[in-house]
Amino acid sequence: MDYVLLFLGICLALIGFFGCFVPVIPGPPLSFLSLLLLQFTRWGNFSITFMVVMGVLAAAVVALDYVVPAWGTKKFGGTKRGTWGATIGVFVGMFFGPVGIFLCPLLGAFIGEYTGNSDSGRSLRAALGSFIGIMTGLVIKLIVSGAMVYYFAKELICGINTVGF
Repeated sequence: MDYVLLFLGICLALIGFFGCFVPVIPGPPLSFLSLLLLQFTRWGNFSITFMVVMGVLAAAVVALDYVVPAWGTKKFGGTKRGTWGATIGVFVGMFFGPVGIFLCPLLGAFIGEYTGNSDSGRSLRAALGSFIGIMTGLVIKLIVSGAMVYYFAKELICGINTVGF
């Protein structure tokens, strides 16, 4: 059973980390589940405090993921159209590699704002705010999921050295 949980944990850790780039995949909660699965194997030995902190971080990042893009859009005078455009841009950008991940949200936010407001200067400013909000959320998710993947790997390696494979 340990090997099944380990396999699922590794899969969730990887999906959780790479899911930070995909708006519909909850990266940090999946990364947290990977820690939880590892905890139930003979290789996991996380403290209760550590697990609670990681769980709270995962929940906080999910909440922030909704707040930060809206904050960035409002701060720069944007509308919901810009936020939606940037979100769609993140999804479309996945298919165009690293450049697409950064340019498509900005372009999507601009198109979203421009369709609601034909002033290109104002649309560009609002798109920039939306883009900054989404990228800030992405960075926060990557930091939290990256830390969880790191601790997963560290605990697994320590567990293998202590208990054996």
